[in-house]
Amino acid sequence: MTQLSAHELIMDIPDRADGVPLNLDIRPGQVWGVLGPNGAGKTTLLHTLAGLRRPRSGEVLLDGESLRRQRRRRVARALAVIFQDRLDGFPATVLETVLIGRHPWLAPWDLETAEDVRLAREALARLELSELEARLVNTLSGGERQRVAIATALAQTPELWLADEPTNHLDLRHQVEVMELLHGQAQSGNAVFLCLHDLNLAARWCDHLLLLYPDGQACWGPAADMLVPDALERLYDQPLARAEVDGAPVFVPAGAGPIPSANPHAHGRTP
Repeated sequence: MTQLSAHELIMDIPDRADGVPLNLDIRPGQVWGVLGPNGAGKTTLLHTLAGLRRPRSGEVLLDGESLRRQRRRRVARALAVIFQDRLDGFPATVLETVLIGRHPWLAPWDLETAEDVRLAREALARLELSELEARLVNTLSGGERQRVAIATALAQTPELWLADEPTNHLDLRHQVEVMELLHGQAQSGNAVFLCLHDLNLAARWCDHLLLLYPDGQACWGPAADMLVPDALERLYDQPLARAEVDGAPVFVPAGAGPIPSANPHAHGRTP
């Protein structure tokens, strides 16, 4: 099973000084959630971990070897990326789009096999998209297109998921279904790393959390250690009230800030 690691990693964010170097391992069976306000660097971190952006310093390791020195086909087979925003470059049906997830497994110039089509259709069924397989993607709603992106990653059969706001545009039921799908991927032995805006989705489904502060500071570790009001209030500069529903913590806004600027929790810690 695939493991992705950040070693002394500092993201390259323009006009921001170096922050805390990240040293963390995204291991099989784990669901990591990345939390932070707008501009904290969540998307930049995900792109860096995917090898799409160079870090300022440090490196990303895939199974102990530098990601930059590995063949892109090997990386593409191991790692799926779900982007927050996507552009439809050319007209394609839903099925044709999901079949893109099978491309890392095809030899150059090969066409998709019946097995590839079967995996794509299974992914469509899992995301409740089977009836839309002949529709052009650019005719779909935002939520439907998001589910197509997740189905494409599912058809890829990766061992590591990197997802930037995977519940974007989704209604409540589909948010829950997508989070359950990703949680199930971890239970089957894959590793999952999610950038999230919804604190309560992270509290419900993530077993590890990384908190990114706007000044480049960070802390990370088991979710139970990170889901404390003091650290979260300073993260979002917003007072929070904590409750518990079905054994999981729930956080809601509690009045208005500001929160004191001192941040004793913003330091690196190992998982």
